[in-house]
Amino acid sequence: MLILGLETSCDETSAAVVEDGCRVRSCIVSSQVPVHRKYGGVVPELASRAHLESILPVTELALERAGVVLAEIDAIAVTQGPGLIGALMVGVQAAKGLAYATGKPLIAVNHIAAHIAAIRLVDDRQPVAPEVAYPHAALAVSGGHTAIYRCDSPAEMVQLGQTLDDAAGEAFDKVSTMLGLGYPGGRVIDDLARDGDPAAIAFPRAWLGKRRNQFSFSGLKTSVKNHLRHNGVPTGQGLNDLCASFQEAVVHVLVRKTLRAAVQMEVRDVVVAGGVAANSRLRAYFLERGARKRIRVHLVPARYCSDNAAMIAALGAIQHERAPQVGSAEALTLDANSGLAVPAVGSA
Repeated sequence: MLILGLETSCDETSAAVVEDGCRVRSCIVSSQVPVHRKYGGVVPELASRAHLESILPVTELALERAGVVLAEIDAIAVTQGPGLIGALMVGVQAAKGLAYATGKPLIAVNHIAAHIAAIRLVDDRQPVAPEVAYPHAALAVSGGHTAIYRCDSPAEMVQLGQTLDDAAGEAFDKVSTMLGLGYPGGRVIDDLARDGDPAAIAFPRAWLGKRRNQFSFSGLKTSVKNHLRHNGVPTGQGLNDLCASFQEAVVHVLVRKTLRAAVQMEVRDVVVAGGVAANSRLRAYFLERGARKRIRVHLVPARYCSDNAAMIAALGAIQHERAPQVGSAEALTLDANSGLAVPAVGSA
């Protein structure tokens, strides 16, 4: 089964062809970072316009790289939400048009659930996917989302807790701006932190008492701001140390709360997904602490952590297998949903 996936939830236009719900035949991502860098963040209107320009060329290239034509595709999966409404609409309308014109089934996919489903993806660099038991705990952590889920199946989950303010990736971007490092901030802070001392500055951790599965990064962000106000923006080793100390504060909370949730759930598997899951310190610390607690930590391959259409196609294949779409009728009625909730089962 071949699924064409389309993803336009934020600032990356992506199309992919995935075989049998896991094998990536192609995955094309057109980044908008140069468009938004001078503004220090994503400008929704500019993102929508860039998606309009890229969606069809990216889709054509994904089909070409996969060695297939549209007629060979079995179904089309598209991000319905959550995300920026204007950006989502571009992908949804493109998918609706393709589905209606070809008579192919159209599958609406939740962006967050797809990030977690990306653990199933395989390619030439990783030919075998990890065996993840259900139920398991999952952390979805990115520039727009930071939440812990109990996953009962690839397409059914319950949110256990989320950030009360900034997402972890958003905190990275804001601190990067304070330091004059530009946008996006996650990768540059990660790179500088490799040569820094994570214990150099005692930045706070928000444990939040009884709200054990919730996150908050606004206080940490304010602490960095106050540190810079009193000490100025460092350079050289001082900059490396600050980046390492800030990053350690974020990573410490993410890892500890996620593994604690897994223990509370009495599960032995944890999936870590989303753009921030590509962070080298987060990946190393999760594996280290997971081993100590005898919890199997499964990290989505770094190349599939950021927004991409392969994860959309993978989850779309699962949904299609469970409830096959019979035609293109949904292509006339599907709407983008910026606040789309995860496909829940049971209760938290």
